[in-house]
Amino acid sequence: MLTPFAPGLWELDAPLIVVGMALGHRMTVARLPDGSLWIHSPVAHSRELAAALAALGPVAHVVAPNGGHDTYLEGWFAAYPRARFHGARGFSKFRPALKFTDTLGDTPDPAWAATFDQHVLRGMPRVNEVVFLHRASRTIIVTDLVFNLGSDMPLLSRVLLRLNDCYCKFGTSRFYRAFIRDRPALRASLDHILAWDFDRLILSHGRNLETGARDTLRLALAFL
Repeated sequence: MLTPFAPGLWELDAPLIVVGMALGHRMTVARLPDGSLWIHSPVAHSRELAAALAALGPVAHVVAPNGGHDTYLEGWFAAYPRARFHGARGFSKFRPALKFTDTLGDTPDPAWAATFDQHVLRGMPRVNEVVFLHRASRTIIVTDLVFNLGSDMPLLSRVLLRLNDCYCKFGTSRFYRAFIRDRPALRASLDHILAWDFDRLILSHGRNLETGARDTLRLALAFL
């Protein structure tokens, strides 16, 4: 179920259909210096997944990295009442029933400050996506900023993804671009991220990049 991506870093790609589009949903897991686990954008919780995680370490931190990745959180709140739940800015407004313990900002939590850098994307106040850099593996972790979906999907998905300008290409969807309110602010955020030292990229929807991620991301976001 969990696939190693780098030392101390795992990923799990699960099926997910959104408005007829087969997007998939990738969860990322990191082991922190104290041996506990950091969960990014969790997929549906299950007994099998809980057992796989327990073999790696105790779940201590669950991260909801933007305003749209909240589909499966209730199951995680129920399964890990002692964990800390870190939500993007605005979750308390849009999902008041989810009682997050922390709000994500630009400063990493002390529990993972030795493992990650992070930055909140400006200019998209409804989304407030947080991008993370796993320093040891030179990997950035994004959520909906870019997709990388191929042709191996049903016909309806291919049609809808073409309309959304994210079929068989690495780039930002039309839907995501519709949330941009301040392009210069978002451009400044992207310049900040592109200055990080990274070569690999994990994303929530589509194929990961094993190398060349900085140049690929720079080209994909040149429209800003």
